[in-house]
Amino acid sequence: MAIRTFGHTTITLPELDEPGLYLSNVDSLDSTRGTVQDFAYGEADLRSLDLAEAQLVTGRIAGIRAKRVEFEQVNIHGVEIGDSEFGSARWTESKLTRVHVRDCKLMGAALDGLVLDDVLFEGCKFDFATFEKIRVTGPVAFIGCVLTEASFTDCDLSDVVFTDCTLRLTEFGTGRYRNTDLRENDLSAIRGVAHLAKVRIDPGQQSDLAEALVNELDITIGDD
Repeated sequence: MAIRTFGHTTITLPELDEPGLYLSNVDSLDSTRGTVQDFAYGEADLRSLDLAEAQLVTGRIAGIRAKRVEFEQVNIHGVEIGDSEFGSARWTESKLTRVHVRDCKLMGAALDGLVLDDVLFEGCKFDFATFEKIRVTGPVAFIGCVLTEASFTDCDLSDVVFTDCTLRLTEFGTGRYRNTDLRENDLSAIRGVAHLAKVRIDPGQQSDLAEALVNELDITIGDD
């Protein structure tokens, strides 16, 4: 197991290079049994990648470029997803456990009803993505991600860590944010400041939040 620590949270990630573990190359993530295990899948240009009521267990997905992605009730455990581009992605009603998503593009993705436990998003682009009803049951971190104009709605992001992320016009809607760690980010252009009760920030970020609130309320500052 690979263990990484960010702020106050420690994430356990899959260790796919450990002795005795062999990943078999597969041409598809679809299986008549509904489960694909100990697999390696990658280096493919796809028009669409559709998967429903499936389980992906212990494996690596890399170098996938799909114009359209539809995942419904796709549970993932012990999987690395890297260097991939998922266009028009929609991922619903699924659970991710011990998953590392690295250097992926999910711009405009719709993520709805996901349960996250020991999940690391690292160097990913989520511009214009929508996160709805995301529930965190274990350690989760977004490290070095771009979330320009992304939105979180009705999510439980308690204890989630955001570090060195681009949060320009990122909207935090109604939800739970207890101990959400927003340190080491520029917060001056976020939206939904009023919803961020009980988050963690650095002392220097107080002015960021004040600026964000002034912009959001369209307040004019001046003597005239």
